[in-house]
Amino acid sequence: MNTTKYVECAGGIVINNKKEVVVVNQNYDSWSLPKGHVDVGEDKLTAAKREIHEESGIKKLEFIKPLGYYSRYRIGLDGNDDKSELKKISIFLFKTSQSILKPIDPNNPIAKWIKYENVSDLLTHPKDKEFYLSTLNLWIDI
Repeated sequence: MNTTKYVECAGGIVINNKKEVVVVNQNYDSWSLPKGHVDVGEDKLTAAKREIHEESGIKKLEFIKPLGYYSRYRIGLDGNDDKSELKKISIFLFKTSQSILKPIDPNNPIAKWIKYENVSDLLTHPKDKEFYLSTLNLWIDI
């Protein structure tokens, strides 16, 4: 019988002064916003900052506000939903003046700046796209 593991994740929409957003690549096969598991004893905002740093190399983050959360299954190796893990993903909005992206995490080899209006085209998981698009009105005028 398959059991689903429930995990808390946190990450962010990180914007620069050109209204570009950081997107990261996992294992050369999927694109998402920088995010990952919340460690034991860690709050979600701290986890989001840590994951953003690990997956993009960005250290200079200015916290703007929380953007909410959504749930989705992890992406399986075949590109479909892997129902063994359901993630509850809390997303925060950050600004940065740092322009050079240099991922630290070997499982996230690529990070790049994308114009905000093109981000949803690149995101692999439909729920990531849906959540990203639903937040645009919360920050696009910042």
